[in-house]
Amino acid sequence: MTRRSTETGTETGTDVPTVFTTERLTARAWGPEDAATIFDIYGRWEVARWLGATPSALESLDEAEELGRRWAERGAPEATYGIWCITLTGSATPIGTVLLVPIPGAERGEVEVGWHLHPDHWGNGYATEAARAAIARGLSAGLDEVLAVVSPDNDASLAMCRRLGLHARGRSEAYYGRPLEVFSTRPHTAH
Repeated sequence: MTRRSTETGTETGTDVPTVFTTERLTARAWGPEDAATIFDIYGRWEVARWLGATPSALESLDEAEELGRRWAERGAPEATYGIWCITLTGSATPIGTVLLVPIPGAERGEVEVGWHLHPDHWGNGYATEAARAAIARGLSAGLDEVLAVVSPDNDASLAMCRRLGLHARGRSEAYYGRPLEVFSTRPHTAH
């Protein structure tokens, strides 16, 4: 069944409500029914190597189903925070993830924006477009700051932070227990 998004009036191709849209993308909650796509994205070392305190690629479809369930719980359209599936508008096929979540273990409750796309969709500006919309969503919901934390070796994500107009704050080990480059934006500096 196709659900008409109340936010945009366009077909989402899924029963899952739209969280937000951009010119080319639709964000919605992930679900366990997306397990094969989750596994296809996060089972790839070229994606997984940049994620978390101890990066590892998914090894099974069961792991992907569990992620889909956990992410679905965090991706409600009315919630400020979430880990959302992104699709090309008009398509139900996921191309990646955009997230806006409190950083685990952060002392001041810092919130981060993140993006993970299937390699087939790298280089098209989709991650920048989705991250910009997620940041705007968070700031319009009242967040006073949004961070991006990036591995110092992840040249593509470092460049993206600059394209987003994020302020470079330097390297820190305060997040995820490893050295990461920290970028930030506030409502008055958002681009």
